[in-house]
Amino acid sequence: MDGKLKLYGFNNLTKTLSFNIYDVCYAKTRREQLDYIKYIDEQYNSERLTNILCQVTEMIGAKVLSISKQDYEPQGASVTLMISEEFKINNNGSGESVVGHLDKSHVTVHTYPEYHPETSIATFRVDIDVSTCGEITPLDTLDYLIQSFDSDIITIDYRVRGFTRDLNGKKCFIDHDITSIQDYIDEKIKRKYDAVDVNVYQSNIFHSRLLIKDIILQNYLFKIDTYELTPEERLQITQNLRKEMIEIYSGRNIYD
Repeated sequence: MDGKLKLYGFNNLTKTLSFNIYDVCYAKTRREQLDYIKYIDEQYNSERLTNILCQVTEMIGAKVLSISKQDYEPQGASVTLMISEEFKINNNGSGESVVGHLDKSHVTVHTYPEYHPETSIATFRVDIDVSTCGEITPLDTLDYLIQSFDSDIITIDYRVRGFTRDLNGKKCFIDHDITSIQDYIDEKIKRKYDAVDVNVYQSNIFHSRLLIKDIILQNYLFKIDTYELTPEERLQITQNLRKEMIEIYSGRNIYD
């Protein structure tokens, strides 16, 4: 970070990124729906999720202290990493440095596959939380996280909590400039989505939602090809997919 603040002690600001992605799919029969959930469980099991979170930890410059992971029956998985950042402080002004670890940081992921009982629309939700204490920020991992999953709808929350002090004792409630979470997402990725921000700058709370613009039907069909469907069926499925996405994106039921 250029122009680092001169602090009294170490930086104990807490920066939390909550990242939710949704993958939407059409699985027509009960068998296909169960197979979709099985496929998701295999594709995103706790082992692969652990690898993703370890990469996130490396990207933000932290170290893994411990890992806890679990696959669930009948579906879903969870992984929690305790992580740390090194910091140095002067020892009583002697000029000597003491190296320690901030171990109040963590990275977690949970998965939630499910399906609609009537429209044959199946959804897969991933919740990722990255909480850091110190200079490191999880925002730089957004591109990697978005590309690690099939992301049709993305909901991102970022908040900076607490305060640290400069050498004069003045409180600092945020140590980096931020206008929007979208500033940390690659332009090529953003062009694929419609997006909206809801930010509360006075409280250092930032929120962004993204919705995929184009639906290429074949990409959303599970174990079926578009040529097997009539034009009417293609249109109906596409409409149902879009309705499901819009309701998730809006956070409320619209088409009931």
